Amino acid sequence: MRALIQRVSQAQVVVGSDAIGKIDKGLLILICAMQGDTEAIGAKLAQKIAKLRIFRDDQGRMNRSLVDVGGSALIVSQFTLGADTSRGNRPGFSQSASPDQGRLLYDAFVKDFKALGIATETGQFGADMKVTLTNDGPVTIWMDIDK
Repeated sequence: MRALIQRVSQAQVVVGSDAIGKIDKGLLILICAMQGDTEAIGAKLAQKIAKLRIFRDDQGRMNRSLVDVGGSALIVSQFTLGADTSRGNRPGFSQSASPDQGRLLYDAFVKDFKALGIATETGQFGADMKVTLTNDGPVTIWMDIDK
């Protein structure tokens, strides 16, 4: 699975005119299931993200995790993270999981994240979403979990 993680002071996702997910301090997690991914890979990624020490401690160093700071997560599916731009000017998405498999893996990832005791909001899988955020730092980290 592939994730783009942003430390935020606030973030929200809107579908149509409805804000369906909104958080304050925490992480915006854009997630893409890739071909061959499994629920076990998603669970491993959820654990790694929850423990990632990217929040400031009392000395201003990135030394605290989402769990440590009591932050929230906004998890948004984004199949375009699987884009292959190695040829031509039009990205290909054949490395992303199929929509049915992607939905199953996204739902499992969200369930795994919630099971860690983290307040979690979500986007809507497959919807046209508008995501707004205030990146704190800015801190943006790309993560891949290999098969």
